[in-house]
Amino acid sequence: MQIKKAKETGFCFGVKRALKILEKALREYGEIETLGRMVHNQQMVDNLCRLGVRVVENLDHVRGNVVVIPSHGVPPQVVEELKARMLGIIDTTCPIVRRAQLTVKELSEKGFGVIIFGDPDHPEVKGMLGWAGERGIATLNAEMISKFDRLPRYLGLLSQTTRNPDQFADFANNFVSLFLPRIGELRIVNTLCDVCKRRQATALELARKVNLMIVVGGWNSANTRCLAEVCSSTGVETHHIEMAAEIEDSWLKGRGLVGVTTGTSTPDQVIQEVMLKLEKIKRSLDAA
Repeated sequence: MQIKKAKETGFCFGVKRALKILEKALREYGEIETLGRMVHNQQMVDNLCRLGVRVVENLDHVRGNVVVIPSHGVPPQVVEELKARMLGIIDTTCPIVRRAQLTVKELSEKGFGVIIFGDPDHPEVKGMLGWAGERGIATLNAEMISKFDRLPRYLGLLSQTTRNPDQFADFANNFVSLFLPRIGELRIVNTLCDVCKRRQATALELARKVNLMIVVGGWNSANTRCLAEVCSSTGVETHHIEMAAEIEDSWLKGRGLVGVTTGTSTPDQVIQEVMLKLEKIKRSLDAA
C-alpha cells in the first residue's frame, strides 16, 4: 500500500495572512474578540482560544474595545455599526473575498441585480450579499432565482470564492437557459479563488489515480466540502474527516494507493497527525 499526499495542502495565503494579522493583534492587545470564527476549522479555533481569542457571534456579545473581522469578511452594515459603537476594527478579510465584495458593490451601484452562486448561510456569502443592498440573492439552484419579486433587466452573476468552477459554469448555463429572454444585459464575473481552483485540480488529478481519498478539513468548511465533492465525482471512495481519530482501519483494507488532500484552513499539525495515523494503519495491515 502507498499513501500519497496532494501537491497543495495546508493553509492558503489568505488564512496565513489573517493569522499573521491576528498574532500581531494578540501581542498588542493581549486578548481580542473575533466576529465569528477566524477559519472554519475547530482545532484552529480551539488553539486560538487558548491564546486569548474569543469568538463572538454578534455585536451584542462584544465585551472589549477591539473587534477582528474574520477572513470571510462581513457586510458593510456591520462595519458601520462597529464604527458607530466606537470600537477598534482589525480587518483580516481575504483579498480575494474583498475583490468579490467590491465587484458586488460596483454592480449594485450601477443598477444591476446581483446573483451569487453560493451557500446563503455561509459567512462569506452573507457578507457579499450585504454589499448588494436589496439587490442581491444567493443560491445554489438557478431555478430559485424566481424568488426575485421582479427579475431585474440588468443582472450580474458571480460565485462564492471557494465553489467549484465546473459547478459555477453549470449554474450559469442553467440560468441562461431559464431566464435569458427576460434579461437585457447579463454580466458574468469570475470571482473564484485561484488557490481553491488549483487545489481542486490537484485533488482531482490524485483522486483519478488512487483507490481511496481522504479529505481533511473542518466539517463546516465550504472549500473542504467542495474538495470532497470533486474527489467523489471520480467514483473513488472518499471520506471527509476533521481529525485523524476519525479514520477507520477498514477503509484502508485492500487499497493499493490512498490519496490525501486538505482544505485551505487545515493546520499542518492536523495533516501530520492524519499522515501518521495512515502510516500506522498501513504498517499494521502490511504485517498482517
